[in-house]
This record gives sequence, structure tokens and C-alpha cells, in this order.
Amino acid sequence: MCLDEINEHFEKAAQSNISMTNEFINSSLDAMSQANPFVFNSSFVKNCKSLFEKNIAYTYHNLELFNQLLHLNKYSTLKSVGLEAKPVTTPDKSDRRFSDEDWNENVVFDHIKQLYLILSKAVLKSTENSQYEDEHTNLKIDFYTKQFLDAMSPTNFITTNPAVIKETIDKKGENLVNGAKALVDDIVRGKGKLLTPRMTDYASFEVGKNVATTPGKVIFQNELMQLLQYTPTTKTVFETPLLIVPPWINKYYILDLRKENSFIQWAVDQGHTVFIISWKNPDESYADTEFEDYMLKGVLTALDKIKEETGVNNANTIGYCIGGTLLAATNAYLATKRRKPIKSCTYFTTMVDFEEPGDLGIFIDNEQLDALDATMEKEGYLDGSSMASVFNMLRSNDLIWPFFINNYLMGKEPTAFDLLYWNSDSTRLPEKTHSFYLRNCYLNNLLREPGGIELDGTPIDLSKIKNPTYFISTKDDHITPWKSTYSGAKLMSGSTRFVLGGSGHIAGIINPPVKNKYGYWTNNTIEEQADDWLENANYTEGSWWPDWQKWVKKQAGKKVPARKPGKKLKPLEDAPGSYVKHRIVED
Repeated sequence: MCLDEINEHFEKAAQSNISMTNEFINSSLDAMSQANPFVFNSSFVKNCKSLFEKNIAYTYHNLELFNQLLHLNKYSTLKSVGLEAKPVTTPDKSDRRFSDEDWNENVVFDHIKQLYLILSKAVLKSTENSQYEDEHTNLKIDFYTKQFLDAMSPTNFITTNPAVIKETIDKKGENLVNGAKALVDDIVRGKGKLLTPRMTDYASFEVGKNVATTPGKVIFQNELMQLLQYTPTTKTVFETPLLIVPPWINKYYILDLRKENSFIQWAVDQGHTVFIISWKNPDESYADTEFEDYMLKGVLTALDKIKEETGVNNANTIGYCIGGTLLAATNAYLATKRRKPIKSCTYFTTMVDFEEPGDLGIFIDNEQLDALDATMEKEGYLDGSSMASVFNMLRSNDLIWPFFINNYLMGKEPTAFDLLYWNSDSTRLPEKTHSFYLRNCYLNNLLREPGGIELDGTPIDLSKIKNPTYFISTKDDHITPWKSTYSGAKLMSGSTRFVLGGSGHIAGIINPPVKNKYGYWTNNTIEEQADDWLENANYTEGSWWPDWQKWVKKQAGKKVPARKPGKKLKPLEDAPGSYVKHRIVED
């Protein structure tokens, strides 16, 4: 009898045995419940059945694992003698860890690769069969299990990564010496905290020199922000100015990395008078800075200064991520105050309803937030590297382990990449601001509730927002899931246009028309369910930027002579200003 026949008979017998056992246990529990309903109540029986079902499923998956391992041994045996065989498992198309040809051509490394993939899937299935009633606990177990499995990948070890072995032989071990030096340098740079491999060559970039280079002036600053106004490139501009509110978790120049993909430069070229807030990178003296301070001293002050500079009573606005959350809260605040300095709002990947917060929800519960508050209380802020590490963990196979391999095992310098330079340019987060945001938005989801939070003594009610709104979210966003942003879009009372771009949180937004990438979906009707909206949406190739421009032109007013920065407010310095140049890694 051949191996396949043995496996088939063994599996049939095992499944038959499992079915018989399952039927016996269920019938026995039902009988006990009928015999003594007081002791063996429905809840007890339900829990017992659930326990047995988990154990049965676990047993079945063990049998499945055993069967896969038998087939893997058969596959490797056939391949070792030059015979063709079908792999037991293959990596997902998006998994770039096993791109070296030896993972497929060399029978030893092919076996190691498949063994790792088989065991990883088995471990993940075992966690699925050990689920708790608390869904949040299940998510944490799944997340940290995946983190462990990613760390245990054979690509991360010298003796099981064929590319590292070849490099070590070619360089006679010099790569490992260089890697050890890089490791020590990163430990020193991180001051003994969580180790983060360098993602790029920091020396290749300088803010204001080859990133954040759109010409302009700083026309105002206070302790929390600098306000930048950009130099026009057209003879006439739209009458209504444009204010951009970026997140303070990262720096604004993600919107101005280089000329060919700069949203800021593109908006200026379309005839907008563009202003942007550049947030201060806070230290311990900002510990008592509140969330509402970012509204009062940030957005509202910026709007006042723009009015003073341009003589126009209102502005079109854009908020990105948490900057959009702040902008929405500010807009609701102004609606209650019956003030109208905002003509329209555009939200880039912005959540205001945090019911389904995506992967970041794993880190949100009372226990974890209490621990975070205790940490922030010691310093007065959350260190930017800690927040960066959280985001990196969400995509560890893209943002941690490739750099671990390149820097420490291959002994190579990281390549120069402006996006990764920006990603590494972290900012601190004031203690009270960050705690308020996490607890009121993520944990308790109070922003969506009318009067759920108060800012400057004013209840915030998003349903009072009646000015035109444009939401742009991205289909593969793991930080602000598009269906969550869609739920938030329905909370506002004014006319709302929702657009869904391709790709993720960054690439889907920084998508200039010249690249003609990703595409986007539009639907003029705000459906009750996000899935229905997408099903009835129209797909368009290329960037969503022209769609936004077509929409915002309707809010932008007539054309007026171009405005030179600092006509009324004396320029303090050239853009990008000094606040954005403060780097944590230099402290």
C-alpha cells in the first residue's frame, strides 16, 4: 500500500472516530440536562459542548498537521532524487520573504520554508480553537501569535537564510561583523529602549533641502504650531484659501516629500492659496497640553490668522488622519458657536466613529491604557519611537524584519528612501492630549455621540456639521479602515461625497495623477451600508486628486490675483520652518 493510500485510510478512520465521539458526547450531555436540569443547566451544557468541540477541532487539526508533514516528507524525498512533485504549501503572493531562488530550487531550504509555513498555519488554527468569549482578548492572542511566528521565520536566522549564507561566504564573515556594529549603533541610538533597525540612510535627507521643499514662508507661530503659507505658481488664485491640518503623530511633510509627488505643490499649482499647520515636537513641558489646545491654539488660531492675512472670512480645509478627527471636532464646535470660518472640509483617511478601529484596536483596553498613562506620566509625553514601533508591528514583515535582515545579517547599509525617512522622523505626543484621544475616541467612542465629549466647555455634536464634506479613504488602510471612516461620514448633516482610493493609508493618499496608479471608487449616494456603497460605486483609473479638485472648485470662489506670503503678517522664516526640523533621533 502506498503512502497516499495509508494517509487516506488513516484520515477516514480518524474522522469517523471524531464524529462518533462528538455524537456520543452531545447525546450524553443532552441526557444529563434532561435528568437534572438544576445541576446540568443550559449554560453548563453549552459551555461543556463548546469545550468538547474545541478539543475535537484541535484533535482534527493535529491529524491534518500530521498528514501535511507526511506529504512534505514525500515531496522532499521525490525532489531530492530529481523527480517532479507538487508543493504541500506555498507562500502568499504578497509574502516577499522567500523571494530568493534557493527557497524554491534548493530542496533543503524548500523543505524548511514549507515546514515553517505548515507549522505557522497549525499554530494559528490552534489559537482559533482556543477562543475566549471576550473578542478583544482573542484579537490580542491572534496578533501576538502572529508577531511570534513572524519573528521565528527562517529568513531571520543566519543558518536558515540562503541569501545570508551566500553573503557570509562571499564576504568571509565581514557582513556579520558589520551587522554587529550596526546592532550596537542602533542600541545606542535607541538609548537602550525597544530596538528598531534603521530603515533608511538618515544622512541622505535634510528637511528643507531635499524633502519639504515647496517654497513658502512661516507667517505665524505660537508654542504649539507654526503656520506656513506657500508661494503661488499661478497668476491668479481661488479667492477661498485652503488650510491643511496634518496629524501631530507624524510630521506634515508626508504631503511634501518631493516635487513630483507633493500634494502641497500640486494644490498650489491648481491655484489654491495653501496654508498648513506644522506642529511643535513637544517635550516634558507640554505634559498638561490638552486635546482642546490643539483646537484652540492650532486650528482656530490658524483660521484667524488666515483671515487676517487674506481678508477672506472662511477657508476650505483638509484634515489628515488624527488631524481630520481634530478638524471634525473643531467644525462641530464652531457649529455650536454659530461661527462659520470653515467653508468646506476634506478628510483624508479620518475616523470619527471608532466602533471598528482596525488593527490599532488591539492596543486599546483599560489595562493597556492604564499602563500607557503610567509611562507617559513619568516623561510627560509618549516617545515618538514607541508610537512608531506600534505602527511598525502592524506590518512587521514589511517594516521590521526586512531591515533586521539587511542591516544585521547581510551587514548592508539601508537604502535612501524619502518615505522611510519621514516614517522614522517621529514626534512626541503630550501626555494629556494622547490619553484624552485614546480614551474618548478609541476606547469609549464618545466623539460620535452628541455631547459625548466637550471641548472648551462646549458639547461636541457632529450632526450639527452642515458644510460640504469630502471623505477620501483607502481600500487597504489598516490604520483607519475605510468602512469605519464611512460610518463617520454618515454622522454629518451636510452634503457629503465619499471616495475610496486604492492602496493604503499613505500610498493611497500620496497618489499624484502623473503616476496613474491605484484608481478610486465613487458613488453619489451615501448608502446605509458601506458594502452596498461599494457594490454600486463606479471605478476610475488613476489618482483621486483631480476628482477632489473638481469638487473643491465649487467651494473655492472666484479667481483673484495671486497672494504673496506674508502680505499682512510679517514672515518669520522660510518654509518649512524650524518646528518640523526638530528630530527626536538627534536628542
